[in-house]
Formats: sequence, C-alpha cells, structure tokens
Amino acid sequence: MKIRIAVQLQPQHADMSAIMSAVAQAEEMGADIAYNWDHFYPLWGEADGKHFECWTMLGAWAQATEKIEIGPLVSCNSYRNPELLADMARTVDHIAGGRVIFGIGSGWFERDYDEYGYEFGTAPGRLRQLDAAMPRIAARWEKLNPPAPRKMPVLIGGGGEKVTLRITAEHADIWHGFGSPETISHKNSVLDAWCAKIGRDPSSIERSVGLQDPTRIDKADELLAAGAQQFTLPFEGPDYDLAPLADWLAWRDAKNA
Repeated sequence: MKIRIAVQLQPQHADMSAIMSAVAQAEEMGADIAYNWDHFYPLWGEADGKHFECWTMLGAWAQATEKIEIGPLVSCNSYRNPELLADMARTVDHIAGGRVIFGIGSGWFERDYDEYGYEFGTAPGRLRQLDAAMPRIAARWEKLNPPAPRKMPVLIGGGGEKVTLRITAEHADIWHGFGSPETISHKNSVLDAWCAKIGRDPSSIERSVGLQDPTRIDKADELLAAGAQQFTLPFEGPDYDLAPLADWLAWRDAKNA
C-alpha cells in the first residue's frame, strides 16, 4: 500500500477565505487528502473564536477542488441521525466526483453536546451508539438513489482496544490513531488481532497516524516502521502555513518510488 500524506485544516480561528485558500494550496502542492474536523467551537485558543461547521464546508471543498480526497477527521456520530449523515456524505461525494473519505468517531467534546442540545452521556454509551450506527449507515448507502460514485472509504478514529478497534475491524477501511511509534505499533497489533477474530485480512485496513507537529519529519521513518501508511499533518488558522508539507511530500515520493 502506498504512503499517503494528508493535511488536517483545523476550521477554527480563521476566515473561510483562508480555509479555502489552504485546501487549494494543499491540492496544488500534491497532498493526497485534506481533512477538517467536526466540532462547533474551537478546541483551543479563544473558546468563542471563529469556527465553521464540518459538512457544509466539505461541500464547498468538493466544489473547489478536483483531485485531492476530502473528509472529516472525524465526523461525530452523535450530531446527526445515521441515515441523514449517510445521505449527506453521499451528496458531498457526488459534488466531489467520488473523493470523500467518510471519517467517523463516537464523539468526546462535551461543550459541543451541551451547547447544541445533544445528550453527552458516557463514553461507553457513545461507543455503543457508534456500533449501532455503522450498519445503519451502510444500509442507507445501499438504498440511496443515486448511490455514491464509489464505495466510500470508511475511516474510524480512536484507539480504544476493547470496542473502537473491534468496530474498526468490522466496518472500516482506514484506522486513524495518535501516539508514539511504540503506541502505534501496539494498536496495530491489537487491530490485527480483532481482524483475525472476525476473519478479515488486516492488510485491507489502511493505518493512519495523526501528527501533533507537522515539522517532525524526523519521526516519519519510525512511524512507518510501526505500521503507519497515511500521515496526517495538522495546520492551524488563521494563516495555515503549509510549508512543512513540502518535506513530507518529498519523503512520500522517495518512499513510493
């Protein structure tokens, strides 16, 4: 499986014009994927700073780009009915011409829930809801007319070994996690074990890792050796300095040659 480089353009503390310019630049530079995230408020910095909604933004990205894959990292299962979310993703995928990666997770940012009227509940409860939602999403994709332009890749984010990685083994095409090379290696082995339990080829799941610092190209080879295949670089507003992306793309091209 080829190495892929993604950017996460965090949709906080920035004007929409800056975000749109950043996704265009990421595509022009040659990034494989552009992600945003699914929150309603900034995660750090000014708590009530500028912020934009995930899926309507992805619709704009779909229209404004041509080649780069796009998606949420990750969409929160709690914020939308599973059938509606499936239809939204299918619609954006048509706008994009089949370039959406359907990222989903169980949710964790309590302020989003409180401010928008969703029940926060408990982490195990939110995971149970995600587990129940995945077959509903797949079933809705089968019913929608027209269907998505391609079999939409499903990305599940999270490192919980008892539930999240089991759901990943059952439903995902991409697993996304965080941590040191040692952590990524361990989580990959746990995911492999879940695949073995359900009779799935573990190599059919792409392994993605989120970097905390996009300048740490020195960690690339260690993370690759730990099993990472997709590398996501975070970029913050308001200005989105994508300069570190160039080194990662050069590294990708050398490894994939």
